[in-house]
Amino acid sequence: MLCARDKVDGVAARSRETPLRIDVETRLDMGRIAVGATGGEVELDPASGARRLRGDVVDLGGFALGGTVTVHGEPGAAVRVILPASVDLESGHGRTARVTGLVTDLTAAPRLGPDGRLIFRFGGRLQVAALDDGDYRGRIPVTVEYQ
Repeated sequence: MLCARDKVDGVAARSRETPLRIDVETRLDMGRIAVGATGGEVELDPASGARRLRGDVVDLGGFALGGTVTVHGEPGAAVRVILPASVDLESGHGRTARVTGLVTDLTAAPRLGPDGRLIFRFGGRLQVAALDDGDYRGRIPVTVEYQ
């Protein structure tokens, strides 16, 4: 009977002796924009890298980049990636902008590869109020846990 405890629904239970490590390889960067009198948003698609502008926003160039994360852990293990619903960014002048709609390019049931790695990209929507300017910065917490 003691051997049966090592099984869950007929499948051997995975040991979680290998801790997960998360490395942010590339930070999310929406590029340079100018915002007019009614405000607007910039959306960055993680799968294609496409940037879309909506509202009273003008592209000033710069290179927009989706975030890239590498997860290291137990080979073949299923994981869950959790991103916040929104993150507030701050400028040096005390103004704020919000990033919402954070999404990844992961499948519905992500797993670490045979080498114990999983690389994914993430993007979202930056919402900027009317006539706000500045260099907005903030931290986007990425949580990864074994399933």
